[in-house]
Amino acid sequence: MSSHHTSRRRPRLALATAITALAALAGPAAQADPAGRPTSPQAAPPATAPTPGAPGAGDPLFPLDGNGGYRISRYSLDFDWQAPRTAFPASATITARTTQALSRFNLDFAGNTLRSVTVDGAEARTTRDGDELVITPARPLDKGSRFTVVVHWTADPTQIRHRTDAIEDYGWIPTPDGTVVYPQPNGARMLFPADDHPSRRAPVTFRITTPPGIQAVAGGRLTERAERPDGRVRWTYDSGQPVAAQLVQLAIGRFTFVESEGPRGLPIRDVVPDALVAPTERYRALTPTHLAWLEERLGPYPFDRYGILVGDTGLGVALETQTLSLVPKADLLGNQVDAERNLVHELAHQWLGNSNGIREWSDLWLSEGHARFYERLYSEEHGGTSLEASMRTAYEQHDQWRRDFGAPAEPTEPNLFKRMRYDGSALVFYALRQEVGDRMFRKIEKEWAKRYQGKVTGSREYFALASEVTGRDMDAFLRPWAYGPKTPPMPGHPDWVVRPAIR
Repeated sequence: MSSHHTSRRRPRLALATAITALAALAGPAAQADPAGRPTSPQAAPPATAPTPGAPGAGDPLFPLDGNGGYRISRYSLDFDWQAPRTAFPASATITARTTQALSRFNLDFAGNTLRSVTVDGAEARTTRDGDELVITPARPLDKGSRFTVVVHWTADPTQIRHRTDAIEDYGWIPTPDGTVVYPQPNGARMLFPADDHPSRRAPVTFRITTPPGIQAVAGGRLTERAERPDGRVRWTYDSGQPVAAQLVQLAIGRFTFVESEGPRGLPIRDVVPDALVAPTERYRALTPTHLAWLEERLGPYPFDRYGILVGDTGLGVALETQTLSLVPKADLLGNQVDAERNLVHELAHQWLGNSNGIREWSDLWLSEGHARFYERLYSEEHGGTSLEASMRTAYEQHDQWRRDFGAPAEPTEPNLFKRMRYDGSALVFYALRQEVGDRMFRKIEKEWAKRYQGKVTGSREYFALASEVTGRDMDAFLRPWAYGPKTPPMPGHPDWVVRPAIR
């Protein structure tokens, strides 16, 4: 390198250094486009203006169920129970995180007398619009921020609603000395302010204070029992895993807690009205057998405990409330075949419907159809009607059910829990087993339970998984069964005939 070249470069370096320093003091440097032309400095994008959260989750069948703009991370519920059919003080502490900048948001909340609402400790403005509690915080909430809502109200344990399908009465279900609850499909809002849609799940802590001699129970694990000086007792239960609002359970009354073990030491806790302990013992004792039978077909039980809550009510149907299935006493006081059908049905839901949740209500066929399929399969093996006979009966009526109630995956709101979602949807799984064989069908089912454990899912995912496991396009096979007005031919049964639908 020549000496004169080095000496000419030093003043240029000094000048460049000075210009850089001045530019740093002056602010952002001008940019150049690809052609070398200078451009203006880029301004920081403006913050998104807060807007109201949607009043519903967008479900086609129940448009206002659930809410938009946030996700709940935990419910902490305090109930100061007094007596049957008597109003009592209640509060909810709800922690959540925004998914948008919020000027206001909704909770699903029906009936009850609202006392106060705060957001992050500051009083919020509220309005009631049907089942919607509309909350305007003192200050808007930024996107991605965590916030806490505290609601105080006077609870009304007489609230019951009615449907004309299999659900019938739901909400608070009275018993002689207390209550059980039946939140399905959207009755949780009568119990507490909620994000009340099956796709929205969060852990729940219940703290229930009862008079002396009265017990309280909820789904999950008892974490504390504390006696107060006045003789009242506070019971604290934690769900552990997230739970959909429609699957919570809360029961109050004079109960005996019956403890036992299932496969691999799984804790089993039955909750039984005192007078019904002995009369229901024989069928309740079958739970370990039912667990083992279902684990052979679906893999390990997906929760950390299970049990049966015996309902001392005239309730006509059982409910798969998470880890503590509600079973009416009549189901446990009749013949064994019918009792086991109901017990296996609700237990199967713990895998299919509870752990594997549904994304939309139109996906209910996956939950109820699966539970009915395994209920009937178990019954066939234990003295009940053959699966083939019950499925042939369903097949004969399938076009009529499609006309009256919609195809399995195409319900309308009034007929959501009609016959098609039960035997009519079980028929889809029977047809799949006929098409691929029992061994392959078991592989699909075990993989379905495993892959979507703790998740919400729907028809599309089931069709795709069946295709993946079999190596065939099962979407082309399953879609006509789940959707549309006509029932396809049944594999392996060319003699089966569908009766024409009658208007």
